[in-house]
Amino acid sequence: MGNMSCIEPLITVVMPCYNARAYVREAVDCVLGQTYPRIELVTVDDGSTDETLEILRSYGTRIKVLEQTNQGPYPARNLGLEHSSGELIAFLDADDYWSPDFLRKMADELAQNPKAALAYCGWQNVGLEGKRGDPYVPPDYEQAVKLEAFLRSASPWPIHAALVRRAVLDEVGGFDTNWNTCMDYDLWLRIAASRPIVRVPEVLAYYRHHNEGQITSTQWRQARNVWLVKRKFVADSPELVANLPPKRRQELIDGGLLKRGYDAYWRRDLVSAQKIFRISVRAGGWGFSDLKYLLPALLPAQLYRSLVGRADRAKSMR
Repeated sequence: MGNMSCIEPLITVVMPCYNARAYVREAVDCVLGQTYPRIELVTVDDGSTDETLEILRSYGTRIKVLEQTNQGPYPARNLGLEHSSGELIAFLDADDYWSPDFLRKMADELAQNPKAALAYCGWQNVGLEGKRGDPYVPPDYEQAVKLEAFLRSASPWPIHAALVRRAVLDEVGGFDTNWNTCMDYDLWLRIAASRPIVRVPEVLAYYRHHNEGQITSTQWRQARNVWLVKRKFVADSPELVANLPPKRRQELIDGGLLKRGYDAYWRRDLVSAQKIFRISVRAGGWGFSDLKYLLPALLPAQLYRSLVGRADRAKSMR
């Protein structure tokens, strides 16, 4: 960009870190090595008990290091936002990474679309086998029925596959920490449902799957919270969903929850399946043919698992 670099907007990258010694240096170097010229990296150590904080401090004044007692990644991100200066904001977890030109391409897309609230891109799940590990470019949501697409999804893109205008984040109040999961989905829904967004149709973000220090939740809790986020959004934004018939809303929200239950059931994650099916019984959105799956879920957990196990054994003997 030549002399243009001095007038380009500052990008703040907010990085929550918790027991990430195996990957945090690679994540920090990934940010510092971006081809975009104006970057502020704000890291937040979330009460790590390993050497994460020492690694962060070793970078000196090249990065900003904040600390908090262990509260989880979303409070850490909000703290990082409070101490950020950029006009544009990106989030990168300490165990994930970007292509070197991620910020360059995302910022260019926003510069070409000044009314867009955020830019998003494709990603790849690193460490997963089969199709789940294939590179993926999401659809152009502005060319679809955007609200329906967002209500159908459990999350349109991972948290590190977007670049957001700081003014928009301030307007919507950042992450809602009343949720213990799905805060990113809640944020994207509140931003994108009523504002234009733009896509960079390339895979530029990489999500690393592993078992070291990743903060995860059981699938049923994730499914329940996505369902609750959708219900709250519809209740809080009646004007945005006015054109969606009630039956269609239920298909997208309650039907989406039921689908997550079936996904868990066929994977034989019976703990998640049973809890989701129990919520679905009360929520609605099911038909008569679903009852053979829903009603057994009302049994005590041990009996439910035993019943499904007997059915599996009987099927295998046919």
